[in-house]
Amino acid sequence: MYLGLDLGTSGLRALLTDDAGRTVDSASASFTVQNPHQGWSEQDPEDWINGLRSCLSALRAQNPTAFARVRAIGLSGQMHGAVALDGSDKVLRPCILWNDTRSANEAAALDSDPQFRRISGNIVFPGFTAPKLAWMAAQEADLFDRVVKVILPKDYLRLYLTGQHATDLSDAAGTSWCDVAGRNWSEVLLAKGGMRLGQMPHLVEGSEISGTLRASVAEEFGIPHSAIVVGGAADNAAAACGSGCVEEGQAFVSLGTSGVILAARDTCSPDPDTAVHTFCHALPDRWYQMGVILAATDALNWLGRLVGEEPAKLASRLPDCPTAPSATHFLPYLSGERTPHNDAEIRGGFIGLDIAQDRSDLTAAVMQGVGFALRDSLGALRSTGAQVDQLIAVGGGTKSSYWLHALATILDVPLARPADGEFGAALGAVRLAMVGDGHSITDTMVQPEIDHIIEPDRSLSAAYEASYAQYQALYPNIKAALS
Repeated sequence: MYLGLDLGTSGLRALLTDDAGRTVDSASASFTVQNPHQGWSEQDPEDWINGLRSCLSALRAQNPTAFARVRAIGLSGQMHGAVALDGSDKVLRPCILWNDTRSANEAAALDSDPQFRRISGNIVFPGFTAPKLAWMAAQEADLFDRVVKVILPKDYLRLYLTGQHATDLSDAAGTSWCDVAGRNWSEVLLAKGGMRLGQMPHLVEGSEISGTLRASVAEEFGIPHSAIVVGGAADNAAAACGSGCVEEGQAFVSLGTSGVILAARDTCSPDPDTAVHTFCHALPDRWYQMGVILAATDALNWLGRLVGEEPAKLASRLPDCPTAPSATHFLPYLSGERTPHNDAEIRGGFIGLDIAQDRSDLTAAVMQGVGFALRDSLGALRSTGAQVDQLIAVGGGTKSSYWLHALATILDVPLARPADGEFGAALGAVRLAMVGDGHSITDTMVQPEIDHIIEPDRSLSAAYEASYAQYQALYPNIKAALS
């Protein structure tokens, strides 16, 4: 038996599978995000541990025999968060999350040093880990001086499970302290960010063993003490493993809280000026690149809160397929934007609202705006040399037929929709645990069964192309208006 633990922004999911990676059971726990100031986004790491214990207790209660046969555990989690620990592993302050933009000035200062882009392969984004610690040094100096270790969110679960300070390379690559091509911490970048190598967790590959269960944890949940915990992966790298995107030419689009287009790469080919992320993959000697937008389903969630209706209900009001582009443009920059703009200050908006429009029109505009933002990301990704001829479509937003059909036409790329089943980050964590336990990469990292292929609607291509051109012209105008 194998366990996959996926720590997201809104909750934790625990997946129990058999030796073939087939689902036996799952459990979940929900978290809230605190926003004490504009642009701030934080969570209490102890909430993650409480959620983990709740999930493991629920799974054990339903599957005591299976739990007694767990051989390996894999971890997946939200990237970039800063969990600052003192010498007793006490959390010094709430974790600053990936979508927190308070360190925009510190990020810009680090990014102005050409060594960061050259070594890390990426722009220093405000959401990355290094500028968060630079912000602490400037604004919370008393706490910064007490920092003995900095770990990433999923690795706080690892610390609880194993007592070890470790992380995997796919997660480390998003800190701005990692030599992404060399697959190691960069002492040069650490020093420039005011940090030391000794404050970093031990690095392992995603399928490499990082430790075994602490005796107290094994006893509490009825899991063998010999069960290994592998490195695991950052959420998108884990999702790539779960959807079988590990070889050059394999790619997916994710309509989750954020929006992602990810392509697996056999070589490290960074081009930071595109604002495309270039990270180590969860498997040795592989990398991946992705364009990221900060609000995908989160934009629909925002609209739902605004009009007082569940996002799923809003989506259900739309037909299965669009018949024309939305006449209203939506810019999904609710918390700034990453690819391709690298702009923490830009904000979103509706353009072209009409008194005759209703919530369905706004829903269609939001979905289209997210699609156009992903089109921006796809163009940036292709400019780095990534080949994207088809995309596996994953994430909660793929439940909307309208959204998928619009997206296929906007991107001008066929979308492969998997059949029902597991193929996300939790399964990716399981698969890394399986490889760490001796399963082969080739037999384990397979692509999901595809339910059907959604082709671009060529009859709407010209209309969407014209609408996209209008959308592209809006960013500089909105930027100027906000300056």
